[in-house]
Amino acid sequence: MYKAVIGLEMHCELKSNSKVFSSAKNSYSQIPNEFVRPVDMAFPGTLPVVNKKCVKDALKMSLALQCTQPEYMYFDRKNYYYPDLPKGYQITQMESPVGVNGCITIECHGKEIPVYIHDIHLEEDAASLDHYFDTSCIDYNRAGVPLLELVTEPCLSSADEAVAFLETMRSIYQFCDVAEGDTKKGQIRCDVNVSIMEEEDTEFGTRVEIKNVNSFGGVHDAIEYEIKRQSELKKSGRYNEVEQETRRWDEETQSTIHMRSKVDAIDYKYFVDPNIPKFKITKEWLEEIKKEIPELPLECKHKYMEKYGLSEYDAGVIIKDKSYVDYYEECLSLGMDAKVTSNWLTTQVLGEVNHEEISLKEFFITPTRLKQIVDAISKNTISSKQAKEIFMKSCEEKKEPSTYMTSENTQMSNEEELNQIIKEIMDRSVTQIEQYKNGKTNLFDYFVGQVMKETRGKANPVLTKEIISKYLN
Repeated sequence: MYKAVIGLEMHCELKSNSKVFSSAKNSYSQIPNEFVRPVDMAFPGTLPVVNKKCVKDALKMSLALQCTQPEYMYFDRKNYYYPDLPKGYQITQMESPVGVNGCITIECHGKEIPVYIHDIHLEEDAASLDHYFDTSCIDYNRAGVPLLELVTEPCLSSADEAVAFLETMRSIYQFCDVAEGDTKKGQIRCDVNVSIMEEEDTEFGTRVEIKNVNSFGGVHDAIEYEIKRQSELKKSGRYNEVEQETRRWDEETQSTIHMRSKVDAIDYKYFVDPNIPKFKITKEWLEEIKKEIPELPLECKHKYMEKYGLSEYDAGVIIKDKSYVDYYEECLSLGMDAKVTSNWLTTQVLGEVNHEEISLKEFFITPTRLKQIVDAISKNTISSKQAKEIFMKSCEEKKEPSTYMTSENTQMSNEEELNQIIKEIMDRSVTQIEQYKNGKTNLFDYFVGQVMKETRGKANPVLTKEIISKYLN
C-alpha cells in the first residue's frame, strides 16, 4: 500500500457590490459581457482602484483561519499570457499575502484533523472561455471578480479528507458572510496536487497537478483516479513514468488527462504592481474585523451537541450550510424545542427543500410557520401524522399551516369523549378482552386500531393507550 500526499489550491469568489479593482458590478449573469468596465478590458489610461470591502473580507478569512497578517497590504503582477485577461498579467499577491501559516480543524470519519494553510491571498479572477466547434468566445463578466486563493500544505492523505476540507471551507466562507460558495455558478474551483510514497519514505513522490476541478465530487474522483494511476505505475515498475505534469479531470471518461509537462516551476516574473499604492494594515482595523467573525461550523456543532443534546449526525447536517444554521437559530429564538426542531429540520424541511430543488431561504415553511405545527403537536391539537400531512399541504398550496387546523381535522384529546368511545368498544369486545387476559397481549394494538377506526384517526394516541390500559388492567 502507498501513502497519498495531497495539497489543494482552493479558489473562491467573494461577495461584493463591485469587482476588486473596478466599478463593474460583481454578479453572476448568463448574459455575456453584461458587467464590464474599461478597467476590466485594460483600456489605455485606466487605473485599478482597490475595493476596501474585498480587502476587509480577505483579512476576515485570514483571521478566521488563524493566519499571520502582513504589516502592509500590496499587490503583485503575475506576468503570464492569459487569453481571457486583456492586460496580459494578473493582479495577485505573492510577497505579502493577506495570511500565511494558518490552520483549520476539519472532521472526517469521526476524527478531527488539522489542515495547515500555507497562505491565502486576494487576486482578480480571469474571464471565462466558451469553446465551440471552430470558435472560442470570451465572456468578461468574470474578469476582475474578487477571488481568494487558499493554498494548503501537502498534509491531506485521502480524497475524503480533501472533500471534508473543501466543505468545511465553503461553510466558513458562508458563516463569515464573505462568499456564497456556489459551485454551480463556478464560484469555487480547485487545483489538486497528488503524489504517492511508501509508508516508510521520508521524501514526497513526484507531484501531479490537476487543474480547475469544478465540483467537490470531481475533486474526490480525480484524487481517487490519480492515486490508482500512480500506484499501478509504481507496482508495475514504471514509476519513472510518473512525471511532474499538469492534468485535467474529464467527467465523461472519469479520468485525468495530460495537458502539459511541468519540469520546473514557471517563472511568472512577479513584481509589485506600481499602479496600486501599498497601505498599512493597522492593529485597530484587525481588531474590528475580528469582532465580526461569528462562531465557525465546528464550534456550532460542538455547541449543538453539548448544549442542546443533538446527535453528532443531526448537528453535522445543520452546520453543512449557513442557511440551515440561520433557520435553526431562528426557530430556537422563537422558543421551539431544540431536539424537536432539529428533527423537523433534518428530515421534513430539508427533505422537501431538496425535492423542490430550491434554497432554504426560498422555502415556504418559515420558522414561524413551522412553529405553528410544532406548537399544535405539543398542545395535542394534532397528531404527528396529521402534522406531516398539514406540513405537506401547506407546502403544496402555499397556505398558513393553521388554515388546516380546523375542528374537523384536529386531534381528539378530550378524555371524557375518548373514554366513552373506548367503553363502547370494550363492551362489544368481550372475547378479545378474555383472550388478552389469557396472554394474547398483541391484541392491545387491536383495541387501539378500533379506536382509530371509530375516530377516523383523530384520537390522541398517547391518551388512547392510557385509557385502554386502564380498562384492560
